[in-house]
Amino acid sequence: MKAVVFEAFAGPVTIQSVADPAPTRRGVVIRTEATGICRSDWHGWMGHDPAITSFPHVPGHEFAGVITHVGADVQKWQQGDRVTAPFSCGCGVCPQCEEGFPNICDNEFQPGFTAWGSFAENVAIRYAHENLVRLPDDLDYVAAAGLACRFMTAFRGVIDQGQVSEDQWVAVYGCGGVGLSAIMIAAVLGARVIGVDLSEEKLELSRSLGAAETVNVSETSDPAEAIRFLTSGGAHLSIDAFGGAETARNSILSLRKRGRHVQIGLTVGDESDVAIPMDQVIAREIEIVGSHGFRTSHYEEVFRMISDGKLDPGLLVKKTVSLEGAIGELESMADFDSLGMTVIDTF
Repeated sequence: MKAVVFEAFAGPVTIQSVADPAPTRRGVVIRTEATGICRSDWHGWMGHDPAITSFPHVPGHEFAGVITHVGADVQKWQQGDRVTAPFSCGCGVCPQCEEGFPNICDNEFQPGFTAWGSFAENVAIRYAHENLVRLPDDLDYVAAAGLACRFMTAFRGVIDQGQVSEDQWVAVYGCGGVGLSAIMIAAVLGARVIGVDLSEEKLELSRSLGAAETVNVSETSDPAEAIRFLTSGGAHLSIDAFGGAETARNSILSLRKRGRHVQIGLTVGDESDVAIPMDQVIAREIEIVGSHGFRTSHYEEVFRMISDGKLDPGLLVKKTVSLEGAIGELESMADFDSLGMTVIDTF
C-alpha cells in the first residue's frame, strides 16, 4: 500500500510503498477514506511523543473508513462497515478501562504513535470491540475525520473536564482545530466565548463559529488582563488549546475566583515546563484540570447534536489534499499558519 513515511525524527517525509497491515485477533484493518492532519502528527514527527519508538513510521490518527479485514475474535464488526475510532484506544481490561476511562488506558493503542497510522491506504486498529464507532449514513468521511481527534477532544475538554454552563464566560487560547472546536461547542451550549490568538484571520473564523468576543494577542501586552476586563472579573472556564508555557499561564491568570483551567494543548519539548502562578491558584481557589482524548460514549451525543443541526464539524474543514499533498501540510505546521482543519481525502 501507499503511505506517508518518516525514518528519523525531523527527518525527510516521503511517500513509500509499504506492506499492507494484517488484523490482530481482536482487531480490524480499515481502508482509509479520509484522515485529518493534526498538530499531534507534527509533534510525533519532531520527536516530542515518546510513544514513537521505532522506524520507519507512518503517522496519522484522525481517520474514517471502511472495514476490509476482521480478526478471528471480532464478532461485532464485519467487512463493509463504515467506522471511526478515538486516537487513544482502550484495551478494555485494565483498571482505567474498567472504570470507564479508556482514554487513559494503561495499555493504550494509538494509531500513528504506538503503531503505524492512517496516512496510508489502510490502517490496522486493535481492540475493535472496545473502540470502533459506526458512522451515521448521512455523515461523510471528511466530516467524520474532522471529528476523530480534535473535535471530540475539545468536546470532552469543554463538557466533562470544563463542566461548562450556560452564560458562563469561556476563554479559548489558540484558534486552531482544537480551539475552534471548543469555541463552537461552548457557544452551542450557551456560553459566552472569547477566542484568543495572534492571527486576525483565525479570530474572524472563531467569531463565525460562535465567539462573542476575541482578543488578538499581538495587540495587547497582557491578554489575561484583557479577558478579566471583558468579563468583569475573569472567565469561569479557560482552555489552553494551543499548548505552550505562556498560553497555559495566561489561561490560568484569565480566570475569576473559583474558575477552572483545562489544559488540552500538548506542552512538549521546550514548552513542557509551565510556571504556574500558584499564589493565584491558592488565593482564588482555581482548579487546574488536564484533558486527554475522549471516550467512545461521547460519539452518540455528538452525532445527535449534528443530526439536530446544533453542531457542524464540517465547517472546521477548510482544505482537503491528496496523500502526496500531506507532506507539505505536515511540514508547514511549524509556522502555525493553517486555518481550521486540513483532511487527506485522496489516496
